Amino acid sequence: MPTYEFRCRTCGSTFDVSRPMDAAREPAHCPAGHDDTVKLLTTVGITGRSEASATPASGGGCCGGACGCGS
Repeated sequence: MPTYEFRCRTCGSTFDVSRPMDAAREPAHCPAGHDDTVKLLTTVGITGRSEASATPASGGGCCGGACGCGS
């Protein structure tokens, strides 16, 4: 279940709320009981192999292409 970060406009505190994605836009209440909150923009880091990293780089030594010897 995703976690969303909110900030209370009344007291300035930030807090996390875990909820289903279909409820992401619903308002959240501050743990201190305030109703004036805003959902903060958060980013998700996704790691994995891309096409560029799937092919090993060539070169790196004499006659590996990096030295320019032409072999």
